[in-house]
Amino acid sequence: MDIQLTPEHEAIDQSVRDLCANFDDQYWTDCEENARFPVEYYDLLAKNGWLGITMPEEVGGAGLGVTEAAIMMHAATSSGGGYSAASAIHINLFGPHSIVVHGSPEQKQRWLVPLLQGKEKACFGVTEPDAGLDTTSIKTFARKVDGGYMVRGRKMWTSTGQVANKILLLTRTTPKAECKRPTDGMTLFYTDLDREKIEVRRIHKMGRNAVDSNAVFIEDLFIPEEDRIGDEGKGFYYILDSLNPERILVGIEAIGVGRNAIDRAAKYARERVVFGRPIGQNQGIQHPLAEAWTYLESAYWMCLRAASLYDNGKSCAAEANAAKFLSGRAAFDACTKAVMTHGGMGYAREFQVERLFRESILPRIAPVTEQLILSFIAEKVLGQPKSY
Repeated sequence: MDIQLTPEHEAIDQSVRDLCANFDDQYWTDCEENARFPVEYYDLLAKNGWLGITMPEEVGGAGLGVTEAAIMMHAATSSGGGYSAASAIHINLFGPHSIVVHGSPEQKQRWLVPLLQGKEKACFGVTEPDAGLDTTSIKTFARKVDGGYMVRGRKMWTSTGQVANKILLLTRTTPKAECKRPTDGMTLFYTDLDREKIEVRRIHKMGRNAVDSNAVFIEDLFIPEEDRIGDEGKGFYYILDSLNPERILVGIEAIGVGRNAIDRAAKYARERVVFGRPIGQNQGIQHPLAEAWTYLESAYWMCLRAASLYDNGKSCAAEANAAKFLSGRAAFDACTKAVMTHGGMGYAREFQVERLFRESILPRIAPVTEQLILSFIAEKVLGQPKSY
């Protein structure tokens, strides 16, 4: 068993880091403080082909796996951009997977080519205010009409909705009460984000403000038949294709945030002199940072273990969930210790660790909570009765 990156993986890591080096701390601070999408960063990665790393070669993508995407996203977040860097391009790597697997050849050409070229941006409309993680209880409804569907409903925490011109939208086409199983009767669409019919209202939040999150209100949106992905009523099963890759990517992005925070803290500890010696000479500073490194390292390889299983067509649900769980906690711990290492200056924006700290709570909450992950593992791995 050879647990190390291949030369190809190292090349991906270095290439992404070289591009990210064009965007310094001031760039990300400006995007954060002005709530401005990092369009220059997005365009540069699109120009160099990175938005299509997991897309099929027939639409211009690289046709690589989740492992390569994970290495790419870790490089992006650990280079200083944090979750703003990740979330600007994140949906390109997992969101369109249902199109790749279930879309027609015509749909793949029509949708994926401009997406990976950076000519179009997409957002992900699944979560709803009254359903949360109980996806089977969504209420956004697509009513069949001549030539397509008429949609009304609400979505919540829809990222990049302010800049997107496409939306991947999960709806009900059959009421839950009329379905044999609660997972039946949902239909998936990829369609134009028509702002005459869709109101996108920005949510003001703690961190990652360069990439918007939104409440979305849909009122009589017509979606043509040709914008439906796969069969009517099978949408829930289609989005499952994206869940494990999403957990893996969110996990390894968190590791990048944590590692960047620890790197900054270690540098500060070497340079900050108090009582005639660098504070990093004190074990009270050394040990917390070293401990954070060990947790980040172990979670990193858990992410790559899950990615390897996925890419080889093996079951990885438990590993993907565990990777996300461990990574979220390790990143939060690392960012907390980075702020504490800086003392009072950790509270100042100048040293950036406060920005990373604010972002580090995100992977503990989204896209699935720690509690649901533990319930899943208890049931599926440890054989306990379902608790919810």
